[in-house]
Parts: sequence; C-alpha cells; structure tokens
Amino acid sequence: MSKGRVHLKIHGKVQGVFFRATAKEKAEELGLVGWVKNNPEGAVEIIAEGDREDLESYVTWCNSGPRNSRVDNVSVKWGNCEEEFEEFKIEYI
Repeated sequence: MSKGRVHLKIHGKVQGVFFRATAKEKAEELGLVGWVKNNPEGAVEIIAEGDREDLESYVTWCNSGPRNSRVDNVSVKWGNCEEEFEEFKIEYI
C-alpha cells in the first residue's frame, strides 16, 4: 500500500463538540499518525499520515465528524508521507 499525508481544515460547528478527541480516536483506529488542533479561526486542523486507503477513509469521516458537530466545509491537501510522527496527538494552541 502506498503511504501519504493529508492536511485538513474543517469548518463548521467543530469546536467544543469533542471533535479533536474523536478525530484522534478515529485516526488511531485507522493506524494513522499526526496531530489535530483547534485553530484561532474556529476550525479544526489536522495533519495525518498513513496508508492512502486509510487516509481516504479518515477524510470521509471528517466530512461528517462526531455527533453534535456540524461540518460545513473541509479543505483537503494531499502530500507525500514525511514520516515525522510516531503517534497521533492532540495539539493545543
């Protein structure tokens, strides 16, 4: 399987609804590494690396998010796996 990297910015009602915690759980379930954080614009930002197929599943999940969230828009930028992460973390601003 080919490895890849995805950079996501998720807009909508995504802060204060456990989006980061559930995004971390989903990433770990799929075997992805990287980070998730709230950004000052009110969006959630994610960088994830792993198998391309798992990343595609993750992007699909991020388009709906956890219960109580409302995803209005997801910006997706694909890139090459840089293998800079060992685990998936929640980053704090």
